[in-house]
Amino acid sequence: MENANLCQSCGMPLTADETKGTNKDGSFSEEYCVYCFKNGAFTQDISIEEMIELNMKYLDEWNKENNQEYSVPEARKQLKEFIPTLKRWQQRI
Repeated sequence: MENANLCQSCGMPLTADETKGTNKDGSFSEEYCVYCFKNGAFTQDISIEEMIELNMKYLDEWNKENNQEYSVPEARKQLKEFIPTLKRWQQRI
């Protein structure tokens, strides 16, 4: 799966500068979103399991935006497979 244009922490698409986090020097991060990364640091010290559950809170919104109908168990299964492929979590494995 190609993850280049996705936040390497939560998987959010990095489609515009306003969705990108910031590095220490104030420049936009090309790897992390505004919700996960600010001023060169992660905004939350959370586990991979907590990140999966955080993403689950947005399932209805995600389903609507992507014209999908994932159930909670299906989405959780997909996230358990997908989130570990992101850079932030590979560093912890």
